[in-house]
Amino acid sequence: MTTMPARIIHRTIQRDWRAVYAFAAEPENMPLWASGLASGLTRDGEDWIADGGPIGNVRVRFAPPNDFGVVDHTVTLPSGLVVENALRIVPNGDGCEVMFTLLRQPDMDDAAFASDAAHVTRDLEALAKLMGQEETPR
Repeated sequence: MTTMPARIIHRTIQRDWRAVYAFAAEPENMPLWASGLASGLTRDGEDWIADGGPIGNVRVRFAPPNDFGVVDHTVTLPSGLVVENALRIVPNGDGCEVMFTLLRQPDMDDAAFASDAAHVTRDLEALAKLMGQEETPR
């Protein structure tokens, strides 16, 4: 498999990393901030099912609870394509860094990749707001 171009999208949140991780890692909370899962998630064994809109239902599998701030998840599309999503919550003093690694899929053009990056940025802003932070720190 060819290495895909990647973009790390990052947001500082002025809240203890453990609190951010505890909230962000709960699949039930994802629809509150991860707009791609806004329709909600339904448990199906170890996986979760989300309404993927026009493409149909998608299967989501999350990393197990851990002490490292890893909220990785794989999304399996109806076509069988598996998209790996790396999401990390990393301690930074009294706050934390939330980092999502966006991989450019083989069929994506520049505009679609930029759109996905903007989408993830909005999601991380929504997470920060839910964690009590209104503005991006400077």
